Amino acid sequence: MARMSSAARSHTHSHSHKAHRCSFHPDRQDLYVRLATVTVFVRDQERSLRFYLDQLGFELALDAHLPSGDPWLAVSPPDGTAILVLVAPKPGSEEYRLIGRPTQIAFLTENVQRKYEEWCKKGVAFSQPPQTQAWAGKSATFLDVDGNSFLLVENESAVREIEEQRREHAERLESEHMAALELETAREVQARLFPQTQPEVSTLEYCGLCMQARTVGGDYYDYFTLGRNRFGFVIGDISGKGTPAALLMANLQAHLRNLCSMYSSRPYTPFAVEQPQRLLQAVNQLFCENTAARAFATLLFVEYDDATRRLRYANCGHLPALILRSDDALETLDATSTVVGLFDRWDCSVGENHLSAGDTLVFYTDGVTESFNDAEEQFGQERLIEALRRNRGLAAPALLRTIVDEVRRFSPQKQHDDITLIAAKCR
Repeated sequence: MARMSSAARSHTHSHSHKAHRCSFHPDRQDLYVRLATVTVFVRDQERSLRFYLDQLGFELALDAHLPSGDPWLAVSPPDGTAILVLVAPKPGSEEYRLIGRPTQIAFLTENVQRKYEEWCKKGVAFSQPPQTQAWAGKSATFLDVDGNSFLLVENESAVREIEEQRREHAERLESEHMAALELETAREVQARLFPQTQPEVSTLEYCGLCMQARTVGGDYYDYFTLGRNRFGFVIGDISGKGTPAALLMANLQAHLRNLCSMYSSRPYTPFAVEQPQRLLQAVNQLFCENTAARAFATLLFVEYDDATRRLRYANCGHLPALILRSDDALETLDATSTVVGLFDRWDCSVGENHLSAGDTLVFYTDGVTESFNDAEEQFGQERLIEALRRNRGLAAPALLRTIVDEVRRFSPQKQHDDITLIAAKCR
């Protein structure tokens, strides 16, 4: 008989890891124990292997070599954890004389009659057809190519258990499907929370992007029209990740847009000069009142005057924005207060700066600077500044794409945090 190589077997049949499926109970406190292998003595391993794989539909569980160089082959039924090791003992040995005898091994099925008919069509020999037993179950006896006999059994309790597992599996699949649909809907809803249009700012070319690590996330950026040629830019990072952070992000976005709309509709009075302090105090109050006690957000709010190119900003515990001047000098918009949402009594100071033609302003979240490489090094602010300097001649959208590409090359593994940036270039 022609022998099949190990490589061919691996290509044709399932990998051993699939055959090692087992029921694991993580709540157990005692040491893990299960049946590992059962030995079946055969005359020719390759011939027996073909029988189990081709006629019984078993899977290849092990295909290795012993220290002696002898092949070590094992198969497993498609369901369950038992592994049958096919051992070819030397002729004349005690083990060799056990070939062709009852193995005392029983395989469980939910329908003996149907499995009997299926295997008979594949040439499997049965020494006893299906019979009803005194214990109210059914059984049949089949033989392998060496005459080793095995029992095929069916009982009502096992059938009920299998049916229950199928129902649970179907319910779990349906639940996972519904959860996936809900997450996709949440992703679409959150995508609409980011800016869909950009206010026209005559002295700035700007854009933003957010690349979420999960379906939904807690990073936030936005643009606002504040009236009298003033515009607002905001970037934030909500505490936590995933759906909880996304809900808080929506909460923060609603507060900011509502308050910015109120302020932009007011006549220009000395009260408006106190922006963004009053605005952010109101945001902090609403955030405290409508979120859990431990929820908070870092936030950087910038008010930009399109006529004077003046910046007024409040950095609430966020990473400093970067201003790369046309002469390559670097300035930062550092923190002016603590995070929003943690304290009822909260205040912030406001910093001021200005932009000139050729300057570039970049806001970002820690998903950029805290991306790790395989050596556990962070991308960091210095690499971000270097990337900004190298690519300062690019338009704002291309600049952001290039920075993201550099972060991904530095940290090619799975993204663990949202990456959010805004770039504004002064015309």
